[in-house]
Amino acid sequence: MTKAVKAKKHLGQHFLTNNLIADNIANLINENEEILEIGPGMGILTKSLLRKKTKLKLVEIDLESVNFLKQKYPELKDKIIYGDFLKLDLDEIFINKISIIGNFPYNISSQILFKVYENKDKINELVGMFQKEVAERVACINGRKKGILSILIQTFFEVKYCFSVDENEFSPPPKVKSGVIKITRNTREKLDCNPKLFKTIVKTAYNQRRKTIKNALKSFNFKERKDLASLMKLRAENLSVENFITITKNVETV
Repeated sequence: MTKAVKAKKHLGQHFLTNNLIADNIANLINENEEILEIGPGMGILTKSLLRKKTKLKLVEIDLESVNFLKQKYPELKDKIIYGDFLKLDLDEIFINKISIIGNFPYNISSQILFKVYENKDKINELVGMFQKEVAERVACINGRKKGILSILIQTFFEVKYCFSVDENEFSPPPKVKSGVIKITRNTREKLDCNPKLFKTIVKTAYNQRRKTIKNALKSFNFKERKDLASLMKLRAENLSVENFITITKNVETV
């Protein structure tokens, strides 16, 4: 019998123990895609994915987990990447577009989503378990829960909050509830504005979210546009993706 992996606090490991929940997560993914599972740990989600006959690769930063998985799932021995997902070049590993799935470590979950945004033309969908607050924020379309990631991800993906998971479904139990979301690439091929500037505008506006857009973005020079005046009176949380695109298009660039 393979010895269980010890959860490591510095890696944010909390292993899901409920097989039914693992099946429910796996059932959300498009099994026709090439799939990359991030942080499989002891493979409870991996087991559900293998039952679906998916084209699966795994990336795991914990060597103990890698060795455990190779023993438990010998058929995946050559499909396990020992490394950090955040440092992976997805184009080197995958020729085609991919789906991503995982019970993500909460300490890097936002970074995972930023990487998904930067690789939006490589990733067709993502199904992931996040801290519930993060999951709700990413899925939020209107209101105060919206943040930088809400706007960036919703620019190129449709987001659906799927279900919540209690703390006691993990070992060791985290101190917060979890939420599973699915994001699916939308039809927007590219931004109708400078993409780097767009990201900067979104981040700057949300870093001073209590201020109106006019005050939060006072370091930028804007063209004289009447339809911009109404947006400038609002706060970041009141703006849609399209609003941020309009604002970015009206920044004076040297």
